[in-house]
Amino acid sequence: MDERNDNPLAGYQVLLCVTGGIACYKSADLASKLTQAGADVTVAMTDAAQRFVTPLTFQALTGREAYTSLWQASEAYSIRHTSLADRIDLMIVAPATADSLAKMAVGIADDLVTTTALAVSGACDILVAPAMNPRMWQAPATQTNMKTLVDRGVHVVGPEEGRMACGTVGPGRMTEPVDILKVVADLLKRTPPRSAG
Repeated sequence: MDERNDNPLAGYQVLLCVTGGIACYKSADLASKLTQAGADVTVAMTDAAQRFVTPLTFQALTGREAYTSLWQASEAYSIRHTSLADRIDLMIVAPATADSLAKMAVGIADDLVTTTALAVSGACDILVAPAMNPRMWQAPATQTNMKTLVDRGVHVVGPEEGRMACGTVGPGRMTEPVDILKVVADLLKRTPPRSAG
C-alpha cells in the first residue's frame, strides 16, 4: 500500500461481515482502518455478533447503516443479500467463527452473512479471518471446512498463535486489523473498483 496516498482504497466497496466471537472488538478497528484508507465499508452482522458489539458502533465508524437481518427494512426496497453482493469488490468475514466457516463450506444460508456469502460466490473475492479456541481451530471438521473454502478460491488470513480470551494459548487469534488491511489492499489492487466499470 502506498503510504503517500491518504486514500489507497478509494472507490472500492467492501462488505465487512462480523460473526459472533470475542474478536468482534477487532472488527470495529478493522472497519475504522478500512474507512480511513478510503474504502466504502458496509457492515453486516449476525445475531451473535450483536451480543459483543452493537450495530451503532459500526455505523459511527463507517458512516453507513449496519445491516443485521435479511428482513431489515430500508428506504429503497431491495433483496438485501443480493443487493449487497451486486455492488461489492470484496467480502471480508472477520471474525470468521467455526460456525460461520462450516456454514459457508456446506452452503447453509440461514442469516444475512451466510446468505450473502452464497450470493457473492463467483462475483467477487471473499477473505476470511478465522478466530476461535485452538481446539476448535485444530478440529478435523474445521480443517476440512477450511480446505473446502480454500479449494473454492476463498482467501484466508490467520489465525495467529497467542493467548485466547478463554486463557488457552495456541493458534486461533484473529489476525490484527493492520495486517488484515495489508491483505485487503493486495487483493483489491488486482482489479479496478467495480464502480469504475
